[in-house]
Amino acid sequence: MYDIPCVILAGGKSSRMGEDKSLLPFENCDTLIEYQYKKISKLFKKVYISSKENKFNFQTNLILDNISDTSSPLVALQSIFNNIKDEKVFIITVDTPLVLESTIEKLINKSADYAVTIAQSEDRIHNLCGVFSRKTIPLIDKLLQKDIHKINYLIKQTNNYHKLNFTNSDQFINLNTKEDYNKAVLISKSYIEY
Repeated sequence: MYDIPCVILAGGKSSRMGEDKSLLPFENCDTLIEYQYKKISKLFKKVYISSKENKFNFQTNLILDNISDTSSPLVALQSIFNNIKDEKVFIITVDTPLVLESTIEKLINKSADYAVTIAQSEDRIHNLCGVFSRKTIPLIDKLLQKDIHKINYLIKQTNNYHKLNFTNSDQFINLNTKEDYNKAVLISKSYIEY
């Protein structure tokens, strides 16, 4: 098990899905967040869920956003580092349930002294799948003071980030729409549980 804590981000609006995607059923679990939490808990000693509110029907370590009226990954990161004092945290979103253990392991092992280490597949960068260090705190605070909430601004302005390439794009499918959700359900049936 990894000593680095993992935080599952589950505070998004789910506007394209039309309903809270973290509460949709997935595989043998009542909700996607429960599935992701159980899966990740097999890999990490400490697992947390970051959200704007407690909407979950199972026992969890919950980190509530400092600012609850906005869906912002930077607000989530600020809240996470206010609550977790470890030097680094592994960040993953609730709506990427297919990320492989080997991918997580590689991201952790290659994070070294980088402020941010994130995944990249052939079609895109996955800004919220990777290791974030406390080195990012001053920049997070500065961006939020300027009302900037884009995660890619944080990553590019660190000048100390690392992108790791992965060939399996299916593992990064992001469940933004019903079509994405249905595709992920089909793909998950062919994946081996870890």
